[in-house]
Amino acid sequence: MSDIQMLIGGEHRAAANGATFERRNPLDHSVATRAPAATPADAVAAVDAAAKAFPAWAAMGPGERRALLMKASQALEAKGEAFAAAMAAETGASGIWAGFNVHLAAGMLLEAASLTTQINGEVIPSDVPGNVAMAIRQPAGVVLGIAPWNAPVILAVRAIATPLACGNTVILKGSELCPATHGLIIEALQEAGLPPGVVNFVTNAPADAGAVVEAMVAHPALRRVNFTGSTKVGKLIAQTCAKYLKPIVLELGGKAPFVVLDDADVDAAVAAATFGAFANSGQICMSTERIVVDEKVADEFVAKLAARAQSLPLGDPRKGPVVLGSVVDMATVERCNALIEDALAQGATLVCGGKADSTLMPATLLDHVTPQMKIYREESFAPVKAIVRVSGVEAAVATANDNEFGLASAVFGRDLARAWQVAGRIEAGITHINGPTVHDEAQMPFGGVKASGYGRFGGKAGIDAFTELRWITVQTTPRHYPF
Repeated sequence: MSDIQMLIGGEHRAAANGATFERRNPLDHSVATRAPAATPADAVAAVDAAAKAFPAWAAMGPGERRALLMKASQALEAKGEAFAAAMAAETGASGIWAGFNVHLAAGMLLEAASLTTQINGEVIPSDVPGNVAMAIRQPAGVVLGIAPWNAPVILAVRAIATPLACGNTVILKGSELCPATHGLIIEALQEAGLPPGVVNFVTNAPADAGAVVEAMVAHPALRRVNFTGSTKVGKLIAQTCAKYLKPIVLELGGKAPFVVLDDADVDAAVAAATFGAFANSGQICMSTERIVVDEKVADEFVAKLAARAQSLPLGDPRKGPVVLGSVVDMATVERCNALIEDALAQGATLVCGGKADSTLMPATLLDHVTPQMKIYREESFAPVKAIVRVSGVEAAVATANDNEFGLASAVFGRDLARAWQVAGRIEAGITHINGPTVHDEAQMPFGGVKASGYGRFGGKAGIDAFTELRWITVQTTPRHYPF
């Protein structure tokens, strides 16, 4: 069991009132972590500390910021075993998933380091004689990053790395489900030598989340917010940000379609679908959720996918290597059991897996899913997947778009021109042709459309999100005025 502390202004702290909360392991319910239950006053102190540190950090040269971010990347990667242990204890994640998280997050810090010299502007021709007009980017100020539990290292680092590179100071609000995992990220940044107050860390009990977040958003020094999580919570945070006119980047839920056209390489599609559907037990915003397969290749595809799914090792990740570890809680199990019952009652076929009685959920495939079934539209966020059979390209596109979400998607087909056209018609922020729905790289513009949110993380898109674009002019010759 881990006892952790918050970090405010370079100092480790308990909550102002001494309150704590516990995170328990989803499998045996043992206490995994005890963390401070921040008060709104703690949240305000974190913004104050970040605001105090902002002028010096914003004025620091790009080379110095770059060197610190590179050190942070190395420090983070060195904590691989600690991250694996924390993720297994707090969320039941597999070692494979923990390793992927650490590797990509370390790369995100390196990518952020590379961005420090790419925060540039442009000279814009002016109609005024002798006027030199420039668009320049400057740090926005204090940035609040709110990260979830499901890809805890990747998403927490993404919430703070590019803002730091741009010269902002940050507060990471850790997830109530993995405070120790998020705390390890803060440790790595401190070990790298970031000045006090540049990075701050706040944890809160679940019941206090709304008050803690609003206290920070309302603070005049807070200038940007980014949130990754459910669409339901994202809407609430967006409403809070709107009340205080604070810009926010939202990366929310998904129901990623995986389209298999009639000319697809079936074996390649099966391999990608297996990875996309069952990595981290399907608990990824990009997880393959709807497998839309042309009826001409459906029988072969489903049979091969079922064979792969049934072979995936399932178990407690604390006891050895597995692909499918625990899902995050029994609420997930109960929700998915209800989805399975509803689909079967309306004519779906259970290909493999089925209902679970613990958080060790098997890989489950439901074939012949129709729009009347709840799983057709609702995000399972678990290893329970819907297969929808269609006839032809038009039906495939219509089915892929028949959903409120629009984050990740994939299209498989040997005719690349046709697959490209299909990809262009899918309503999603991300589409991969002949690749899995689960694919992230630090330099790519990451984000969705529709109920999956707005704004983009990653690369130069992140620079746009976490800086202020200003117009500055210099009048170099005498200027004529009409009066």
